[in-house]
Amino acid sequence: MPKFFVKNNQIKNNIINIIGTDVNHIANVLRLKAENEIQICNEDSGINYKVKIIDINKEDIKCKIIEEIESKTEANTHIHIFQGIPKFEKMELIIQKCTELGVKEITPVEMERCVVKLDGKTENKKLERWRKIAEVAAKQSGRDKIPNINNVIKIKNICNILKNYDIVLVPYEKEKITTLKEVLVKLPQKDLKIAIIIGPEGGFDEQEIKMLEQSNCKIVTLGNRILRTETVSIAMTSIILYELADFGGV
Repeated sequence: MPKFFVKNNQIKNNIINIIGTDVNHIANVLRLKAENEIQICNEDSGINYKVKIIDINKEDIKCKIIEEIESKTEANTHIHIFQGIPKFEKMELIIQKCTELGVKEITPVEMERCVVKLDGKTENKKLERWRKIAEVAAKQSGRDKIPNINNVIKIKNICNILKNYDIVLVPYEKEKITTLKEVLVKLPQKDLKIAIIIGPEGGFDEQEIKMLEQSNCKIVTLGNRILRTETVSIAMTSIILYELADFGGV
């Protein structure tokens, strides 16, 4: 059953009003008609509904709520990826796949060795596109939450944010002792907030690693092979959720 997201203000008196680009998708791509059923998720609350389409026009689509649906697609672990900005096609892949896997937030980070530099106009356009990619991936994977794609920050401004997390993991190719596995097995397996800081194509600058170490980040190795930046986020998210046995809310 196709799934779409709405906000609180689109639900009133048992009627859900779908607006925006979803109108064209439902009417002209899926070619759904009145009486067809779809699934709607309230993005603000995470509540899912089975609904019946009752009216379709160019501006909006009105649906009547049939019943509330129980959904357990969201992981209890809050994973936030701070991604050193890579080339744009790689960033799009990271957002798409990490959304499918269950990441809750992604923040693009300007680092010393980033190949790509964003100006204000380019940043706004990219953020709009990245947020749309996250929305589409959330629909496709049946999630109840579209991940937050946050504004770009500089790595020097990251330390105060990291205080809000139970643990901050930094995969680094020069780390040879502390493994991701040995860090994860020591964690409690419930409702954790985990931040992952990932370097861009050029890797971390050594001064950046020193700064992160001073902020009590855990520098870890992922093995003897050097992974591409777009591989790291996918691999780490998968490993963390597997190790914590967190495959969806209960």
